[in-house]
Parts: sequence; structure tokens; C-alpha cells
Amino acid sequence: MTGSTDGAPHDFAHGSMRGSPHGGAIRTMGALTAGSLVAVTAYTVALGGDGRLWFGWVVLGLLTLAMAVTQS
Repeated sequence: MTGSTDGAPHDFAHGSMRGSPHGGAIRTMGALTAGSLVAVTAYTVALGGDGRLWFGWVVLGLLTLAMAVTQS
């Protein structure tokens, strides 16, 4: 019962992504989404807004959110 919080016979704590086989992919998508938000914001500040960049970021954010929701 290593790492169990409720006495259930498994090796991962509830609510953590350590037990999910796709936890690393979700973290990577989250980091990519956050990094692209920073890049799109910097581009907008430096050179002006571009609707296609923001649309792409929204699509990426929705995909990341969908991955996180379906894996939990």
C-alpha cells in the first residue's frame, strides 16, 4: 500500500498524475500552451496583434484542457 491515501491497494496517490500513463504528455502540453501564451503576448506587444496567432493559441488551450479533463 505504498503511497496510498485511503488504504486501497495501488501505488499512486489520488489526484496525482503519477498514476496516469499520459501524465507526462499532459504536463508537456500545459508547458507548451503556457510558453506559447508568453510568445503570442510578446509578439502582440512588440509588433501588434494578429488574430490568427490568438486563434491558434485558443485552439491549443482547448486541446490541452480537453486532454486534462479526459485523463482525470
